[in-house]
Amino acid sequence: MVWLRRAWLPILTHVGALLPLGRLIWNFFHDQLTANPIQYITFRTGKAALVLLILALACTPLNTVFGLRQVVGLRKSLGLYAFLYATLHFLTFVGLDYQFDPGLLKEAIFKKRYALVGFAAFLALLPLAITSTKGWMRRLGKNWKRLHRLIYLAALLVIIHFVWLVKSDIREPLAYGAVVLLLLALRLKTVRRAIVNLRERLATRRRGYNRVALPKDLS
Repeated sequence: MVWLRRAWLPILTHVGALLPLGRLIWNFFHDQLTANPIQYITFRTGKAALVLLILALACTPLNTVFGLRQVVGLRKSLGLYAFLYATLHFLTFVGLDYQFDPGLLKEAIFKKRYALVGFAAFLALLPLAITSTKGWMRRLGKNWKRLHRLIYLAALLVIIHFVWLVKSDIREPLAYGAVVLLLLALRLKTVRRAIVNLRERLATRRRGYNRVALPKDLS
C-alpha cells in the first residue's frame, strides 16, 4: 500500500487524462456522436487538448504559490496527453473533414485563419513531444529548456484558434485565455520571486507565533 500512497496522484492523472478519449470511444460504439460526428469529435479532442495543456502549464505555478512539489512531476504526462488530443484533433480535421486532400487542406489552412493558427499551435507542440525523453534532455542540454518554452507560444495560439473558431460567443475561450495569461504571469521571475519571498515571510511568522503560543498551551 506504500506504493499506492506515492503513486495515487500520477494514477489519477492518467485516468483523468484518458477519460475524454474513453468517452469518445463509448459514444462511437453506442452511436452517440450527435448528428454531426466530425464536429463533435473535433470539439471534444480540441477541448481536451486545451484543458490538459493548461494543467501542464499550471504545475510550476502551483508549486511556486502553494508549495505543491508533487505536481511538478506531472508536467510531462499532462503535456504528452495534451499532444495526444491535439494530434487526434488535427487528424480529425485533415482526415475525416478533408479526407487528406492536399488541395482542400491548403485552401482551408490558408483561407481560414483559425485553421492556420491551429496548425501553427500543433507545429509548436510537435518538437516538444518528440524531445520529451531523458535522452533528448541530455542531447540538448541547456537548449532543452529554451526549446520547451514553445509551450507558452502554443498555449496562446490555441486560445486564438479557439476564439476565431467560435466567432460569436467568445466568453469561454476568453476565460481560458485569462487563465493562460495568469499562469504565464506567475512564471515571470519578478512575480515568482515576490511570491516565494511572501511564502517565506508567512512561514517565518507562523513559526514565531507557534513558539510564542506554546507555553500558553502548556499552562
